[in-house]
Amino acid sequence: MFQDQENLKNYEAEAKWKKIMLFGAILTIFISCIGLFGLSVLSAQKRTKEIGIRKVLGASVSGVVAILSKDFLKLVIVSLLVAIPLSWVAANKWLENYPYRITLSWWMFAVAALLVALIASATVSFHAVKAAVANPVKSLRAE
Repeated sequence: MFQDQENLKNYEAEAKWKKIMLFGAILTIFISCIGLFGLSVLSAQKRTKEIGIRKVLGASVSGVVAILSKDFLKLVIVSLLVAIPLSWVAANKWLENYPYRITLSWWMFAVAALLVALIASATVSFHAVKAAVANPVKSLRAE
């Protein structure tokens, strides 16, 4: 048997595990984006009067989006502060099983944190922009 075939046979379980983890990660990201989107809708609906008053007083769309997004980004930062050390420990434990392994660098976690922050801000800012460009007269009249 050739070495490449033996390597494929030895790492067959890891290939299956990779597919399962990829599916789980995509599903988790999708569900969390739906939840984050729902929370941003709820937050914007609860703050329609505030948004209307800010718009009447001259607030820009970017200012209103920043106000609505700030609370969610704080939660994302707190979750990253919890998740990064736990994932570093778990990845190191998992990599101990391999004779030839990579070393985990800080930039891997920084890229993951940046992607999480971008996905969260894109999810929240979609509805925040929608609420910020709405007519303030309608929101003040409805309340």
